Amino acid sequence: MTAIDLGLPALPPKTPVRRPTRRINVGDVPVGGGAPVSVQTMTTTNTADIDATLQQIAEVTAAGCDIVRVAVPSQDDAEALPALAAKSPIPVIADIHFQPRYVFQAIDAGCAAVRVNPGNIKKFDDKVREIAAAASAAKIPIRIGVNAGSLDQRLLDKYGSATPQALAESALHECSLFEEHGFTDLKIAVKHHDPLTMIAAYRALAERCDYPLHLGVTEAGPAFQGAIKSAVAFGVLLAEGIGDTIRVSLSAPPVEQVKAGNHILQSLGLRPRQLEIVSCPGCGRLQVDIHKLAAQVEAAFDGFPHPLRIAVMGCVVNGPGESREADLGVSCGNGKGQLFLKGEVIRTVPESKIVEALLDEAIRLAGEGELP
Repeated sequence: MTAIDLGLPALPPKTPVRRPTRRINVGDVPVGGGAPVSVQTMTTTNTADIDATLQQIAEVTAAGCDIVRVAVPSQDDAEALPALAAKSPIPVIADIHFQPRYVFQAIDAGCAAVRVNPGNIKKFDDKVREIAAAASAAKIPIRIGVNAGSLDQRLLDKYGSATPQALAESALHECSLFEEHGFTDLKIAVKHHDPLTMIAAYRALAERCDYPLHLGVTEAGPAFQGAIKSAVAFGVLLAEGIGDTIRVSLSAPPVEQVKAGNHILQSLGLRPRQLEIVSCPGCGRLQVDIHKLAAQVEAAFDGFPHPLRIAVMGCVVNGPGESREADLGVSCGNGKGQLFLKGEVIRTVPESKIVEALLDEAIRLAGEGELP
């Protein structure tokens, strides 16, 4: 029988094809050049409070953060950098605004990289030669971070606002100044609060340079709104192969930013799958409080160290099928839950025992070496 062409698009690859870039190293974390996409965040502590900052760095590291950035708005903060760089379990990037002298202090402190915002550092262009020489001698990269809220006045005058073209032109201009001095260990970020503007700016950069790119929707908003805006923007760009590091900028604790970033990468197949809970949204067929049950399962498995897909389903329509597809699942009804393990029904438990039963099975599987 002759196959009929239905005009359907070919299935996309399992993971996006990455945009070729040059590679830099942020401490022991490779960035660009085919290296895995890294998750970053920024501490919210007073940087000068070394103990508090290291504690927060430890928390985000445990959540899966690869690189952390610390703000350096004062001399006290700059003086804390040597201790932070030496004691942090992950590479530390110093975030510099306004005062160029802190750039040199960060380099001398042993930071893994320095982020500079040319739009608000005094006479930044006049300092590029010195910064390039110091960074080159220390063998650390520089991140050019352009933000819509602090764009150079010259470009605001030229374009009228922080357009994608203005953001990209600003970053590429600063890169060209470093290139004049033979320094190319650069990473670029062009952040905007609007996902569509941000996407267009990064596409423009991807067409015009081969530097690794750090993705961010700046001032994305509270946790719910910000996570959605970031996921939309990152999803579009990462699916096109654009992006080498990411930060989900939420008005929420840094740990939550890291968790959101990891989930985005896992959803695109760009990071190994960890715990995933598949649960139904709810409808009139339910005979269980699925929202409460899903939340209880999520809380019970918080920190579970093995990749596991758990289905928490509430009715007979999709419940059995989704539960069979998961590593471990439950399909609920009439005050009971039918437990599935690797596609097979293993037992039925009362609704009040569902969470306990799922956790017991997961721990047993891990103990028997049946989970990665």
